[in-house]
Amino acid sequence: MSDIAPEIKVGDTAPDFTLKDQDQKDVKLGEFRGKKNVVLAFYPLDWSPVCTGENKCLTDDFPQFQSANAELFGISTDSFFSHKAWADSLDLKHRLLADFNREVVKKYGLYFEPLNCGKRATVIVDKNGKVAYVKVQEIKVAREDKDIFAALAKLS
Repeated sequence: MSDIAPEIKVGDTAPDFTLKDQDQKDVKLGEFRGKKNVVLAFYPLDWSPVCTGENKCLTDDFPQFQSANAELFGISTDSFFSHKAWADSLDLKHRLLADFNREVVKKYGLYFEPLNCGKRATVIVDKNGKVAYVKVQEIKVAREDKDIFAALAKLS
């Protein structure tokens, strides 16, 4: 009955998707193939305390993502209107993708039914479109950017 895929794992081909960012611009995962590693920072909800702290850290570390030749996206099931207000209020440098129809969290097996949102997870998609790193966390535990940079360092 469920249309939720098994949880994504290292070695999988990353399911392609197109989502709108907070400025209503389309972002297509496949466009980065052969060019950049992509860090997908799935988080439950805009405006929640852990997600706010975490996205501030991601923005503070944004130059490190750039120097690692990685494209960083936050993804949640909020609307792009919510993303826009939240990104502006926090002065975020990275783009937030609106998975409002929950298609991507379900394709990646990261749907969290109790809150009807995505899990807190980090997925790194390498330049070949393969999943190189996955870490799914407790919903209330912030991710560690240093873990992400260590994984990215192995790809460069």
